[in-house]
Amino acid sequence: MSYCQSPFYYRRRLTREIVVGDPDHGGLRMGGHHPVVKQSMLTCDTMDTALCVRQTLELVAVGCQMVRITAPTVKDAANLQHIVSELRQRGCLVPIVADIHFKPEAAMEAVKWVEVVRVNPGNYADSKKFTTKEYTDEQYAAELQRIEEKFTPLVLQARQLRRCLRIGTNHGSLSDRIMNRYGDTPLGMVESALEFARICRKHDFHQFKFSMKSSNPKVMIECYRLLVNRLDEEGPDWNYPIHLGVTEAGEGEDGRIKSAIGIGSLLCDGLGDTIRVSLTEDSPQEIQVCNDLLGQIPFLTSPTPLAKEPVWPFDPYHFQRRLTPEIELGDQSRCGGEQLVRVVVTRATFQKVSPKIRPGDDVRPEAVYEDLNVAELDPTQDFSVPCHTQLVTVKDGVNLPVITAFRLLVSKLKQLGVNNPILLKDTLQLDDQPLEPRIALLRASVTIGSLLADGIGDAILVRGECGAGQSLRLSYNILQAAGCRSFKTDYVACPSCGRTLFNLQTVTARIKARTQHLKGVKIAIMGCIVNGPGEMADADFGYVGGAPNKINLYVGKTPIKFNIPESEAVERLVDLIKEHHKWVEPEEKTAA
Repeated sequence: MSYCQSPFYYRRRLTREIVVGDPDHGGLRMGGHHPVVKQSMLTCDTMDTALCVRQTLELVAVGCQMVRITAPTVKDAANLQHIVSELRQRGCLVPIVADIHFKPEAAMEAVKWVEVVRVNPGNYADSKKFTTKEYTDEQYAAELQRIEEKFTPLVLQARQLRRCLRIGTNHGSLSDRIMNRYGDTPLGMVESALEFARICRKHDFHQFKFSMKSSNPKVMIECYRLLVNRLDEEGPDWNYPIHLGVTEAGEGEDGRIKSAIGIGSLLCDGLGDTIRVSLTEDSPQEIQVCNDLLGQIPFLTSPTPLAKEPVWPFDPYHFQRRLTPEIELGDQSRCGGEQLVRVVVTRATFQKVSPKIRPGDDVRPEAVYEDLNVAELDPTQDFSVPCHTQLVTVKDGVNLPVITAFRLLVSKLKQLGVNNPILLKDTLQLDDQPLEPRIALLRASVTIGSLLADGIGDAILVRGECGAGQSLRLSYNILQAAGCRSFKTDYVACPSCGRTLFNLQTVTARIKARTQHLKGVKIAIMGCIVNGPGEMADADFGYVGGAPNKINLYVGKTPIKFNIPESEAVERLVDLIKEHHKWVEPEEKTAA
């Protein structure tokens, strides 16, 4: 059994319905046939009741349907009573989610006052020391018993009070026990969540949902696919709702592109009952992106099954780039094989951007579409290709969604026994009315990003964005977000919350101003240590809030410098990058 009914048409996964809040007084229903719920999180101190209420009302005003508030201590959890009471007095019935990490006792306090408690299995009952230890089966069973003893009181209290739980694993905070048994893998994330789910079910508690979040969209997609597959294997009554999100996505275009790739691809495959777009921006802006992203799914999917179900075109649980021969793409570039995924533009775009390209620029067209020897194929019809080295793409005007069309193309090539390189397009229908830039960005990110996450694609062509320079930049940004190219500094930046120990938006802007010229360097900017060390495992350097106005600097997931005054921390980060020979001086900008 697979993670979705078919990769070629849309069928939403039917999950069990759960009710968040009082079912007799308008409780929010999710799962089942209910629309996908939009969620966001407060950025302020949980002890500031007035500000929490104000931010919640601002979110609700723009369409947020669930609001998450961090509760790092028992004291914070206790103050949720006052926040919820004030909201209810004002007629605001939006469900509140308490975000719990290291303190079970905070969860036991929070469950008294809020409709949902989110627990992270990686640090709810486990200490994380990044230690290596081999567990015997007996030792592992003993650890599971210890976890059950810590988690069961919350389950029983939630059942008694008619609360809901979210079992939310994060790629950056898997426990040492899981890491040593399963490694830093999607399977480890799934198994960590299932351990907690089994405890819930043991006590006949079913009001919970899952989440599998990562800052890497490809990892996130694999995790959710594997989770759904495992739930189906467990049995039909394991059809619990799922919350989708790419954690630490960042801000601006980069944050939107990463979220669109991860969340959008899964929505197109019928997964997801609640979503959050995590941006290092003011929280209400997340809801606008949620609305826009959900609004694109009908345009990017088809509910109609194909006449004959083709063979699966990719392995959904283990990313592997599709093997193709290497070929000449243009006069100066090659694609396929182990070459980078290349950027193709139309002649009209090339004529507009080429006068502005300077020698040494990384963002440049690598081929012109009209000059390519590309076979345009209709995957709904029988076709043949002259040889393995023929570049192919889907013909414009084919009456299929983009993702379906290219998956079908790959499937038919497999049936023919050929593995031609493929040029991906973000759209097969060129409309007279151009898309708004924010919509063009999301559509291109979902379509091309989803296929790249499937391992499909050797070159890409973005045409839905009508601006020449914007379409070229968007192409490269999608490739960077999908992990296919690295043409600029990559940032892993968490959204603010009540745990954050510095102003994330301001600090992120300062760090970018000093480091954004460092091509191929990955920097993590984390407000606190909850997910910091784990999410920084594949980052080169980390800037993490360690205490109020104090910063810890990391190399990978190893802390190197502690308690640096925030006023000095950005320059000390630059010094650390220089010490590890990753620094280059920025080029001077010549005046136009």
